[in-house]
Order: sequence, then C-alpha cells, then structure tokens
Amino acid sequence: MLFAVECRDKPGHLEVRMSNRPAHLAYLEANLDRIRFAGPLLAEDGTTPIGSLLVVEAADRAAIEAFCAADPYALAGLFAEVRQTPWRQVLPKA
Repeated sequence: MLFAVECRDKPGHLEVRMSNRPAHLAYLEANLDRIRFAGPLLAEDGTTPIGSLLVVEAADRAAIEAFCAADPYALAGLFAEVRQTPWRQVLPKA
C-alpha cells in the first residue's frame, strides 16, 4: 500500500533540519526500494524548506508509522506535524 507522508517543520527549526540532513538523506537512501518520491516542501520564497513530502510503500499503517518515527528528522524533533494518508497513483500509470 502507498502512503502520502506530509511533514511540517516546527517554526524556527531550520538549523535542526540542516544539521540532520545528511542522516535523513542516508535513511532515505537505505529505503529507496520503498520510496516512490521524496523532497522538501518550500516556503513561498521557493528556497527555504518548511517540511517534507514523500510517497512510501508500506504494508500497513503500523509500518508507515514506524518508518516515519525512525527518520532522523523525526528523532531530532524537527516536525510539528506528520500525516500519513493512504494514496493511489493514477498518473503516470505505474
């Protein structure tokens, strides 16, 4: 099952994001077989990261929650909110 994962950073936590970015990217790289796409959400300036958006394959809600909880960004306390929503790909056709 696919899940859309939307994470919103706590205000004023850009340094937490930047200092944990290498570990976060390594975590995603180690799980590439499960990730359809991933990237930062940006502020209106088009540059400043304010969160993350991923589509991840997981067996069930417990599995996606465990995946999200183990992310170095989550472990560092970066996120104010994390939402995991079941998702179905329509386009491009898989």
